[in-house]
Amino acid sequence: MEVQAVAKYVKRTPRKARLVADSVKGLKVGDALAYLEFSPKHAAIDVAKVIKSAAANAEHNFNLNREELVVKQLLIDEGPTMKRLRFRSRGMASQYFRRTCHITAVVEDQPVVEVKPARRRAATTTTRKPAASKAAVKRAPKASKPAEKPVETPAVETTDALTTEKES
Repeated sequence: MEVQAVAKYVKRTPRKARLVADSVKGLKVGDALAYLEFSPKHAAIDVAKVIKSAAANAEHNFNLNREELVVKQLLIDEGPTMKRLRFRSRGMASQYFRRTCHITAVVEDQPVVEVKPARRRAATTTTRKPAASKAAVKRAPKASKPAEKPVETPAVETTDALTTEKES
């Protein structure tokens, strides 16, 4: 059964309230309130207030269990905009808007379904081949050219060569 609560003319911009509302859609009421309690957004206070009200309506008016309630829908509608003036230098003024919103929370009861652990199948009789280790599988070395011996150049003594050139 769906139960709703509405907060009208909340002095919070709808855009900021929607950011918070989208983060708790589909959560259980207890989880959503815990999330909103520690949220750094200021709009979380207003959204939490409406969710609490919807949960209280469900408990009091329809005798529903609070643990089974889930946040089904959170609507953030735009309310009236108040136009204000901010006075500036040289006799000028700027206009700014104080936006409001209407927050509607819809909760519904979903009975808690106990999830049974999946049954494990009996071990199959087929055995797998053991994976070959890297040490067991060696590749044949590539055929390479026979190693050539380095060519030795006769060592020339530079001192003798210089002395012989000077003498001639």
